[in-house]
Amino acid sequence: MGSVGLSVVIPHFGDPAPTLATARAVLAQAGAVPNGVQVIVSDDASPTPFPEVEGVEVVRRKENGGFGANVNSGAAIAQHELLLILNSDVEIGPAFVVDLLAAAEPWMPAVVSPWVVGETGAYQWVGRHFPTVGHQAVEWLTPLARWRHLRPVHEAVGHDTSAEQGTDTVVEWVMGACMLLPEADFRAVGGFDENYFMNSEEVDLQRRLRERGLPSIVLGGVTLTHAGHGSSDPLRRRRWLVDSRARYAEKWGSPARLRLTLSAATGANLAVNAARSLVGRNVEAKSVARQEWDLIWGRRRG
Repeated sequence: MGSVGLSVVIPHFGDPAPTLATARAVLAQAGAVPNGVQVIVSDDASPTPFPEVEGVEVVRRKENGGFGANVNSGAAIAQHELLLILNSDVEIGPAFVVDLLAAAEPWMPAVVSPWVVGETGAYQWVGRHFPTVGHQAVEWLTPLARWRHLRPVHEAVGHDTSAEQGTDTVVEWVMGACMLLPEADFRAVGGFDENYFMNSEEVDLQRRLRERGLPSIVLGGVTLTHAGHGSSDPLRRRRWLVDSRARYAEKWGSPARLRLTLSAATGANLAVNAARSLVGRNVEAKSVARQEWDLIWGRRRG
């Protein structure tokens, strides 16, 4: 991509092995980028610190602040014009960096994501619509889970199905496993909003960048594999998700409307689960409803 250099920020927390593998995979391709690649690992006060590795600049945070704060700390020492935010739990091909830069060049300035698949090869719905209360209510309705493979339901929860076609597609926002963007624009909008601990920080960032005129793009011809292994228990991850969406609503929508709508969806879930328990299904309808109610009304962070 011409003479443009690249700074790669890999946030780290937990097992160093995936982060180390990702950093080494990027380093192996650095020579193919004419103006150089700077590899930065930002350690979010991990209980297992990231080791010193030749060719990798390590930022060590004193306190755990979540994904956005961690990336901001790494990006603060970025030296090149382009910034690549790359999750540690990804697998990239031997020419990924060059291919990504070449495919992204016609779209710049923009926020660009490759085509992201899981370990089974299934597309991970990289392109999304800006979240609405309706999207989140449909997602909250657990009886719909059996139909979530259908395209209309994907759209109903906020997935942009036009990006599934495998060609370069302009979308409202892209998932944050891998995002390439101009470092100057990232800095100009203040980076990630650190009030988000985990989840929603990437859509918030892209809304602010969209106001500067930067579109979000899914590239159809460059692929990355995202393992997406969670390092915390599912309930805690769900609490982070609900908390982040409440914060997003406070900034971009109506938190009261969101809570009331999710409460109504919890009522629908309760009715269905109660009916299922009456016919002998192993489901504790009241317990599930209490847990959902606590998630909606008892926000917590960390």
